[in-house]
Amino acid sequence: MPKGQPSVVPQDGLTTRQRRNRPLLMVHTGEMKGKSTAAFGMALRGWNQGWNIGVFQFVKSAKWKVGEESAFKALGQLHEATGQGGPVEWHKMGEGWSWSRKAGTEEDHAADALEGWREIQRRIQAETHDLYVLDEFTYPMKWGWVDVDEVVETLTNRPGHQYVVITGRNADQRLLDAADLVTEMTKVKHPMDAGQKGQKGIEW
Repeated sequence: MPKGQPSVVPQDGLTTRQRRNRPLLMVHTGEMKGKSTAAFGMALRGWNQGWNIGVFQFVKSAKWKVGEESAFKALGQLHEATGQGGPVEWHKMGEGWSWSRKAGTEEDHAADALEGWREIQRRIQAETHDLYVLDEFTYPMKWGWVDVDEVVETLTNRPGHQYVVITGRNADQRLLDAADLVTEMTKVKHPMDAGQKGQKGIEW
């Protein structure tokens, strides 16, 4: 897309404005870091446009603190105080969905993940947010905790003007087929390959 111009103009009966403002379903997948970071960058731009932002983290532990969470909560407070930007909600969807050892059985975690998805479905039907960041949401689908076909049906038939971005490795092909924008993060080099652990400000 040189200079932001599409190479093909589809014969879909839409005006340029209508096509430009069509809400997108987006997926960031692949083995390399940066999937969530890119999604939060979209959320930051959306906030600047005055959008209502909803972030729903699925795999990270409730105790796991990421820098973006603190930043977006501060932006939400700024909106409440001054009206600048848009409202922000940040939710960690349950306990135990992480690489750390947590209490509870897999059945418990699966039930929590499903209820988290049900809450998102309710919000989509109510048109609560302008942009949904479903962070690490590919994992509950991969593990069979959430039905992929149901996710695709809900997201492709969502009402109103709602953007959705899903992050995580191993995105299901059905989700990729339904998405409007798919990005795959491919690893070329990473400090961990040389035995270096994550760093403040880079990984969290």
